[in-house]
Amino acid sequence: MQSTSVRIDVATHQELKKLAASLGATVGDTVALAVRRLRQDEIGAELADQLTDEETGWLDADLG
Repeated sequence: MQSTSVRIDVATHQELKKLAASLGATVGDTVALAVRRLRQDEIGAELADQLTDEETGWLDADLG
């Protein structure tokens, strides 16, 4: 697996290490989990938005 570095402040790094330890995971796995959860939250928020007129039109289209 390729890796890279991300600069974060010391306090955030300390919190990240504590969180990783509490999860029994590595710091890298904890970051990956956090990114996944943030993306899921973003998708959930998008799904909760009102449908656009175009989306409603597609859903109401007669397919027969």
